[in-house]
Amino acid sequence: MLFAILIGVFSFTINMEWFHTLVKIPILPLGVWILYGVLRSKEGRWDTYRRFAWIGFLANFIFLAGTLLTIPVHSIIYPENELSTYITRAKDASINVIHPSGEGRTLDQEKLMKQLTEMKQVEFDSQVWYGEMNGRNNKSERFPYQLIGTNPKWGSGLEPDIYLETDGKGILISTWKTQYYFRMPHTVLEEVGR
Repeated sequence: MLFAILIGVFSFTINMEWFHTLVKIPILPLGVWILYGVLRSKEGRWDTYRRFAWIGFLANFIFLAGTLLTIPVHSIIYPENELSTYITRAKDASINVIHPSGEGRTLDQEKLMKQLTEMKQVEFDSQVWYGEMNGRNNKSERFPYQLIGTNPKWGSGLEPDIYLETDGKGILISTWKTQYYFRMPHTVLEEVGR
């Protein structure tokens, strides 16, 4: 019985991306056809296991419904455009200098933690930023620091890359889906010599 249900789950599916989530829509019941091909010659076997094979195929629609229900629930619990989804703790935060133009500065963790709730999302034009780079000979980088040692909201499954702007007031969150830019009122960087 369980074997028939498991075989019934096999199906030809159409894979679609819906709101950045992979959705598999079952079309053809391959597992049911396989069991039919194997059991039709044995008298009474197909009639016994047919309903379990179809239960397995119908389970695909239960999985589909579950996936479709999780899309709005996930976006309510983990809003993509809020910084608290990507940075919940910053006690162990530090910066990696990823471009030479960022040398000579360190992260002020206290200022960062105070301003986490004050950060506002800002729209940005990546083409303008790209144009500011002026080709290969540009010696400055808009985001010369990578922010490390922070944690995203528990259970979100996100592993964002977080970059800090040269002035220490902008944070760029880069996920596998898209990027978000946040600004804060005061810089969180300080000179090393202080």
